[in-house]
Amino acid sequence: MPIALLLSIVVTLSLACSTAADARVQDTSPSTPRSTDSLSTAQFAALSARLSDGGAYFDTDNLISNEKSLLHPLTDLDRRGVRGGAFVGVGPDQGFNYIARTAPRVAFMVDIRRDNLLQHLLFKALFASSRNRAEYLALWLGRPVPQDVDARTALSIDSLVAWARRTPSTPASSSSAIAKVRDQVTRSGITLSGEDLATIERFHRAFIAEGVALRFTSHGRAPQPYYPTLAQLLTERDLDGVQSGYLASENAFRVVQSLERRNLVVPVVSDLAGPKGLPTLAAVLRERGDSLSVFYTSNVEDYLIRDGRFPAFVRALAPLPRASNAVIIRSWFGGEGSHPRSVAGYHTTQLVEPIADMVNDPRVAEVRSYRQLVMRMR
Repeated sequence: MPIALLLSIVVTLSLACSTAADARVQDTSPSTPRSTDSLSTAQFAALSARLSDGGAYFDTDNLISNEKSLLHPLTDLDRRGVRGGAFVGVGPDQGFNYIARTAPRVAFMVDIRRDNLLQHLLFKALFASSRNRAEYLALWLGRPVPQDVDARTALSIDSLVAWARRTPSTPASSSSAIAKVRDQVTRSGITLSGEDLATIERFHRAFIAEGVALRFTSHGRAPQPYYPTLAQLLTERDLDGVQSGYLASENAFRVVQSLERRNLVVPVVSDLAGPKGLPTLAAVLRERGDSLSVFYTSNVEDYLIRDGRFPAFVRALAPLPRASNAVIIRSWFGGEGSHPRSVAGYHTTQLVEPIADMVNDPRVAEVRSYRQLVMRMR
């Protein structure tokens, strides 16, 4: 065969393989959710209402997480190739870390407390009002927005937190941040009472007053010494030793911000074991053509087991459309060294389990304690 012809064939085959590989990469890219996928304000509010039920009381304010190990699942998510799909999670902003890493097409922030929905409207307003992480942190904590905020995109999260720690809020900066948030939340589409607006402002003022020293608190009980501060949570590292939270880089921040600005982070008031929430979510996912990729439950299953309602949760979880590698992320508060997967220096342990393993194990619904549930995972 002539050398020129042989070279032509090799080049053609190489280009074809390269094109095919590029196509595969584009099909699975986690970092660029489809920009055309969005919900109108009316659709956002309607979807939140459709998925929500009455909610209930819980005796914590949950302004921030008490899980210092919250970034430890990121390495496992990478190893399993968990990307895209739909994210479902409880609590305030700790779920943003998993969203930033897996770049889902849509996220549902489900909690039994209406206060959690209101706090997510606060976060939504901050994402809408911020040009970058520096401005987000300034508005969140009521600090004066730096004049050179546009030039601060390359700052490390340590530098941003250090700035927030040494920069006090002022009456003017606090009032400005609160006004920006109120303006945004009143345009969310979700009907808010005067009490709701007062609650959002109360939450915002708590962040402004405490700054990055804020800790998780329970009503009538002092914070535990192992509860991390907001500064510690924001500067935490994953198991590879990398600061990889949602405010650790502009890229991570943009993943969450893009979803928030397109009304694709939907706050829901619902009981995970109730008759409405998860069954309705299953219908919504089928209608959208989405599959569950990550379900972050923190330690909610502990309360469901105590109340005798855990089997109902397992039954509701099984029919959810899900990716073959979909996982559930749990938090275990047993103390340092209390679980085979515990990490030295951490009171809490994050546990990742394939959802298929959970729902296909007939023994799961029969567990009698949260310890029994988490100790299955070695």
